[in-house]
Amino acid sequence: MNRAGRLVSLIRAILYIGVSWGASASPLFAEDEAELAKKLANPIASLISVPFQYNWDTNYGLAEQGTKHLINIQPVVPISLNEKLNLISRTILPVASQDELPSGSSRSGIGDIVQSFFLSPKEESSGGLIWGAGPVLLFPTGSDETLGSEKWGAGPTFVGLKQEGPLTYGLLTNHIWSYAGESSRNEVNATFVQPFLAFITDTKTTFTIQTESTYDWRSRDWSVPLNLIVSQMLKIGDQVIQIGAGPRYWIESPDGAAEGWGLRGNVVFLFPK
Repeated sequence: MNRAGRLVSLIRAILYIGVSWGASASPLFAEDEAELAKKLANPIASLISVPFQYNWDTNYGLAEQGTKHLINIQPVVPISLNEKLNLISRTILPVASQDELPSGSSRSGIGDIVQSFFLSPKEESSGGLIWGAGPVLLFPTGSDETLGSEKWGAGPTFVGLKQEGPLTYGLLTNHIWSYAGESSRNEVNATFVQPFLAFITDTKTTFTIQTESTYDWRSRDWSVPLNLIVSQMLKIGDQVIQIGAGPRYWIESPDGAAEGWGLRGNVVFLFPK
């Protein structure tokens, strides 16, 4: 069996386990399940959640022998400011392990933290638009020079989306410029663009397609992974979680970066009010 075939088999096994758990676990009320699934598809929903996102990518380096395992810990915390506004805190803490990157070496540790704050109206607009905007911050927390930029950065971030029936679609974007840090390291000047489309079934299974594209204005290179994720909500005891998995494919990447097929898996812990 080739690599793509093994990848498909692994994804099927993960989803089978998740759906089996969902069927045997204590059920939520149908309305609660539907509302939680809808909120999870919204990056700025008023819902405390702690996603653990696993990414596996290969073909790094000029010899295409490098492999990287990346876990993004992404807590989302909404804060009610008043009757009309929420402040949504979204943190990304990367934990990475990479082999043969650079060639002949292995590294493990944490990367740079990206912290976003979105001011978002509690009510959607008359046209059904849900939106939020605010600052994004880059902290040089990398435990190794190969895992971080060693730069402080900041910039604007924005998300806009609509939810119509079972569909959620929208765009999240930010831009980060570096303003301080290690002078010998390259400046950060990057735009992140994440269009997304999610479809939620009656069984609270969510099918998501999205890209997480980054354009480096310094090197003029695009990094464009396409992610296809199937997620299932379930309840174990009193804890509500969502698990998901799917393939990712690098449509575009700079020389020496990941190429070809990869894998993404998600486990999201939910804490509804």
